[in-house]
Amino acid sequence: QVQLVESGGGLVQAGGSLRLSCAASGRTVTTYSMAWFREAPEKEREFVAGIRWNAGSTGYADSVKGRFTISRDNANHTLYLQMNGLRPEDTGTYYCAAGSWVIDESPAGYRYWGQGTQVTVSS
Repeated sequence: QVQLVESGGGLVQAGGSLRLSCAASGRTVTTYSMAWFREAPEKEREFVAGIRWNAGSTGYADSVKGRFTISRDNANHTLYLQMNGLRPEDTGTYYCAAGSWVIDESPAGYRYWGQGTQVTVSS
């Protein structure tokens, strides 16, 4: 069983930065690809960034390329998302996901989810 707990969300002004963390438990979690998704009110959950189990490759949504960086520390079972140059349209609940073998941009590709952390960007 894998459990995921996100932290690091908050309220920030446009142009600011936040770093999200996802603490993972479960001995097999380091073998999975992991990802961040976000969900804004009245919108579907969307892919933000993903990373292979060995951090050998990453993938990003076009809307965050050049601003967000995903990374992972397998020794400490932690996934990160560094978010710079935040915009009001980045507002939403951010979810950590695991359980895929590849970087899947569909939520259906992941077996395990955290409870989410809220990010609000004011203009």
